[in-house]
Amino acid sequence: MSKFLSLFSNRFPIIGMIHVGALPGTPLYRGNFEQILQHARAEGQIYLQSGVDGVLIENMHDIPYARPQDSVGPEVTAAMTRIAGTVRDILPNVPCGVQILAGCNREALAVAKASGLQFIRAEGFVFGHVADEGMTDACAGTLLRYRKQIDAEHVLVLTDIKKKHSSHAITSDVSIGETAQAAEFFLSDGLIVTGTSTGASADLAELESLEGRVKLPLIIGSGLTVDNLPDYWRLAQSAIVGSHFKTNGHWSAELCAKRIQIFMDRINALRQTGG
Repeated sequence: MSKFLSLFSNRFPIIGMIHVGALPGTPLYRGNFEQILQHARAEGQIYLQSGVDGVLIENMHDIPYARPQDSVGPEVTAAMTRIAGTVRDILPNVPCGVQILAGCNREALAVAKASGLQFIRAEGFVFGHVADEGMTDACAGTLLRYRKQIDAEHVLVLTDIKKKHSSHAITSDVSIGETAQAAEFFLSDGLIVTGTSTGASADLAELESLEGRVKLPLIIGSGLTVDNLPDYWRLAQSAIVGSHFKTNGHWSAELCAKRIQIFMDRINALRQTGG
């Protein structure tokens, strides 16, 4: 079993998203960091009660996103560390991870190391692409060396391939299967497959093309719902769910405990019957 899947006791673990409020230094920050902490704490409590298998913390509201070489300052890393520690306290026995947009993978590793998290979600691990915030270069070599340097090898690196909100024209001659194999060769701990944008479903044909190509777990990274869950259950091994757990299914809305419970009841039924 992969290191990632061994974190969980259930088949097809479901990772719920916590989209933290706009952080200090970003355009939409409203000047009340304690309120951001309280909101993250409340969402952690909802996930604890709903029985999700894991949680991923992300600075989704920090729009427009900046790359680490541009203007993402230490205040974002510091704030995410504080938030991650707060969520970790709420969910001491639930595997947790962090992603820092856009492409701040080293910063995410530092947060995970300091906060006792088990994984990060990394953009741009292999092959360059053009995202809406600019050019994203491959980072596997420097990222995993940094993980070694800070003694954080226990923190798993889950990697997007052909990621959403991006143009992949410059790698159009490289299939998703070849991209997945490159990520596996470069020591990824899990492969995240998404649709073209937040909330858009991953392409079933692309997932089918990955069958037997890699040994790493395939993780659905966007667009999973209670209705299409059976389709993805047979093709992937895990999923990250954000938009579907929100009121009206929109990523920026509040978490909806009822929607989460309906979804978790469905996944638990699949687990019991074997799908």
